[in-house]
Amino acid sequence: MRRIAYYKGCLAGLSAHELDSSTRALAPKLGLELVELENVTCCGAGDIQTADPDYALHLNARILAEAEHAGLDEVLTICNVCTLNLRQAAWQLTDDELRTRVNENLERSGARTYSGGVEVTHLLWLIARGEGLERLKEIAVKKLDGLRVAPFYGCQLLRPSKLMGFEDPDRPSSLEAVIEACGGEPVDYPAKTLCCGFPILLAREKTSLAELARPLEQALEAGAEAMVSSCPLCHLSLDAWQKSAERAQGKKLGLPIFHLSQMIALAAGLEPVQLELSRHVVSMGPVLARLESPLGGER
Repeated sequence: MRRIAYYKGCLAGLSAHELDSSTRALAPKLGLELVELENVTCCGAGDIQTADPDYALHLNARILAEAEHAGLDEVLTICNVCTLNLRQAAWQLTDDELRTRVNENLERSGARTYSGGVEVTHLLWLIARGEGLERLKEIAVKKLDGLRVAPFYGCQLLRPSKLMGFEDPDRPSSLEAVIEACGGEPVDYPAKTLCCGFPILLAREKTSLAELARPLEQALEAGAEAMVSSCPLCHLSLDAWQKSAERAQGKKLGLPIFHLSQMIALAAGLEPVQLELSRHVVSMGPVLARLESPLGGER
């Protein structure tokens, strides 16, 4: 088993905790021993980064320091925003002078300090290439039976490409590779790399819902039966706010939304009740019926 520090972030630990539970259930099948970082906070999302970049840097330095203290040199995330913020902090902290100042402040506050060298990896990156993809093909014993799945990357997992560094942000293919390895059929559509609208949802709801509706409408027009996202914020937006987008657009959408860990775990033979699919706002019933699997648990 490969031991890796696990930073679930705040959303997957709270209102979307089904994403955390599905990741934990999936991990052993991927050969991963997740070492949860418990004494950590939110990464700050985009809000603190915008309001006070230096404070956001200290937040993320503290998270990296906790991983380092656990004796681990790699942090696994399941969130696009967490990945971006942690990678940005790790890159900034390669500057010796800046790291010294941040560590002095962390030490003054009673927090652990960070010496550098921790790598931040998203779950998608871990399994979409090489040995990870081969292992995925091996564990996908319960194929998705040609289910037409629309990949949704969102805006923050691919950009800025020099910082994220995994694939071409204009021509990504990692989610498609994972869908195929799970036995599904990827559905292509233009809006798969655009924003889900979540960052402006409370400030400009009408604009946000229009942004949210665009990938859903395009995916449905392309024949998608479900959509998969690699981010809890995108998941919450696409699933929990989909009905609001329906009302705003005046049309029925009803597209079931997987988080990446849920889709893989389902293909690996885990039961829906383990993945808490019944917590979704948009029913996963049509997908599970298509795959002849009963919906477990109560909402």
